[in-house]
Amino acid sequence: MPISFPVTIQTMKVSDGPQKYVYYPQVTQLQNRQIEQHINRTIINHTQKLMDIQFGNMPSVIVEMVGSFEIKNNQRDILSLTLSNYAYPDRAAHGMTYLEALTFNVITGKQYQLKDLFKPGSNYIEIISRIIKEQIKKRDLPIINEFREIKPDQDFYIADKTVVIYFQLYDLVPYAYGFPMFPISIYDIQDIIDENGPLGKMLAGN
Repeated sequence: MPISFPVTIQTMKVSDGPQKYVYYPQVTQLQNRQIEQHINRTIINHTQKLMDIQFGNMPSVIVEMVGSFEIKNNQRDILSLTLSNYAYPDRAAHGMTYLEALTFNVITGKQYQLKDLFKPGSNYIEIISRIIKEQIKKRDLPIINEFREIKPDQDFYIADKTVVIYFQLYDLVPYAYGFPMFPISIYDIQDIIDENGPLGKMLAGN
């Protein structure tokens, strides 16, 4: 297996006052500058998208906005990260946070959707949904909207040998419970993993 190293991440910041600032990551020092620029443009576009959602959904003036990111996986040529954006409108009961995850192959520049993790034609929606239902029951989560199955393009990120399926605030549980996260070991879904996809890379060599 060829040696691959983590990519270098630089933290960038945009600000519109002391209570409005957004941090976001940029990839640096990739050998292929076109792929580096493509990944970075994608990250910037999604960072802006979260800001636009906040401004579009708030009925009053936003007095505070904080954006941040977390690197979830940076190994074996797979970069997986989350972008979050919290905004508090004037006189609101509480603020609102949105979370978006992005997963890339840093060699090809490909951005993955959930379906790309699994073998073509696999019943990944049914299998993942069943695991989530089991976790909901085991964790006794207070569901506010009945969960039937995930969307084909459900939000996810990769963290080493785990794929984490998550939902936005209010989609599944009360606000106070935050973002419901459902970590799934790749060994539990090994039969349907695409060996050429990002989870296949996490499996390679164990």
